[in-house]
Amino acid sequence: MSGVLDTVDRRTRLVGENRLELLIFKLNGRQTFALNVFKVQEVLKLQSLTDIPHSHYCVRGVTSIRDKTMPVIDLGQAIGMRPLDQVIGATMIVTEYNRSVQAFLVAEVVRIVNMNWSEIMAPPSFAGRNHYLTAITRCEEGLVEVIDVEKVLAEIAPPRTEITQELSEQALLPPLRERFVLLVDDSPVAITQAKNTLQKIGVGIEVARNGNEALRKLRHWSREEPERYRQLLLLLTDAEMPEMDGYRLTAEVRSDALMHDLYVIMHTSLSGSFNQSMARKVGCDALLSKFQPDELVDAVFEGARKVLSDPKNT
Repeated sequence: MSGVLDTVDRRTRLVGENRLELLIFKLNGRQTFALNVFKVQEVLKLQSLTDIPHSHYCVRGVTSIRDKTMPVIDLGQAIGMRPLDQVIGATMIVTEYNRSVQAFLVAEVVRIVNMNWSEIMAPPSFAGRNHYLTAITRCEEGLVEVIDVEKVLAEIAPPRTEITQELSEQALLPPLRERFVLLVDDSPVAITQAKNTLQKIGVGIEVARNGNEALRKLRHWSREEPERYRQLLLLLTDAEMPEMDGYRLTAEVRSDALMHDLYVIMHTSLSGSFNQSMARKVGCDALLSKFQPDELVDAVFEGARKVLSDPKNT
């Protein structure tokens, strides 16, 4: 896999084209799985491992790469499969999610594929292993299952959803109680986290599971239910979703005469300066890393101040 990730510059050109790159790999067995390349830093062989007493059963230990220590997680075991038999020398995918870096042990990395988000579908159900999937697709290797890493990490280290007292004191502001946020995310865990936090500030929440569903709702409200659209405070969207990603959704909003000035917050586990560039390119008003409850509330309050200060929105 030497040089497999030498594509960072090219990735930024996928923005607004509703495309993504998937890193295809195997765990235990013939089934293929995938992660978005945006979240992958590098692919390496595990050279050393230090045990962590009393750690989560899926955390096999910690390792150091260029003086940076990170947990090593058996990804197959985390989604209900049997653990890898051989750890030292196994392939690990180093990723960054929500400002944290971790390595996932896998059996084999296959290749990178470039796909359109329209080819990525929601899983048929959340029974069994599908409970850990956000999407499925097909390529030369057959059926590919896209893992919900946010759910995996939330089970290993549950995030907090509480907000500070100072922020909670602003929760009952009348203008917020009369408005709602359109929350767009394909991960049930991410939706629950965001809803639990936003409900604490008294703002209403409408949910869409992908960019296509969100765009249909927005177009319907702006054309058929203008009063409902007037109550919409802002759009809070994930970046990577089946059918239509958050970048394409934002670009569609900005190109629509009735919706072009909608306040948009990109709320994503993707990190790095290239993601900031992508968010600016499509016209996001703010970029926010998951999952930091105080920062989420701050971002919503900042958006609310800008929206409610505009005479046409009052």
